[in-house]
Amino acid sequence: MENDMRPQPEEQAFPYHEIDTADDEPDIVQATSRHELSAIKSDDVQLVIWQRKLPDTLQTWLENLDEQVMPVLRVLLEPAELRPAMETLLHGYGLPKGEMRDLLIEDINDLVAAFADITQSELVDVRLEYLNHDACWKFHRDSVEARLLTTYFGQATEWVPTEFAEQALHEQKEFQGPLERLDAHDVAFFKGSSASPNSGIVHRSPPIAGTGHSRLLLCVNEPFATDLDP
Repeated sequence: MENDMRPQPEEQAFPYHEIDTADDEPDIVQATSRHELSAIKSDDVQLVIWQRKLPDTLQTWLENLDEQVMPVLRVLLEPAELRPAMETLLHGYGLPKGEMRDLLIEDINDLVAAFADITQSELVDVRLEYLNHDACWKFHRDSVEARLLTTYFGQATEWVPTEFAEQALHEQKEFQGPLERLDAHDVAFFKGSSASPNSGIVHRSPPIAGTGHSRLLLCVNEPFATDLDP
């Protein structure tokens, strides 16, 4: 094959990177690679966004799949177990085997590995969800220490500039202030409210109920205490 569409391999270490931040949003960092997601380790950083673009063929393939085979799954596992587990699960949903499914699994595996390395998590909580309804439509801060999100197709996560956070939390659906939206394929590493007092970027899932739109979301967390209960 002349053009290899798979994400190119990178080194597996994720040291902390110093990255310039915008003057108007000093707690938001723009990354240029998976390695730079580690900027979330900084006490001053609340959100790291890696703007990237996966092959259009992957998005087209996903958008044209029958709704009946779209995954709604959640697994708690060691990062090394992700690839075989995802192959089994996606096969069970009926996603056609081939280059596109392999590309999706490879990307999920890379992001989960990056998250686990940066957070030093031995276990990861991974959700891959097809959504055609409103998910977490309320403005909120995540009740976790850190969370990684990416949307493979459809409308992506919306977030509020820091100075308007409390207004959005109070007004919810009535909020008419500034609103930022990630693009499909962007990777967002959010710091949650459990990381420290007053921590966490206010954000929400885009309200899509009744619009005919759908989306495929990947969410990666450290395991919650309740996840580990027998």
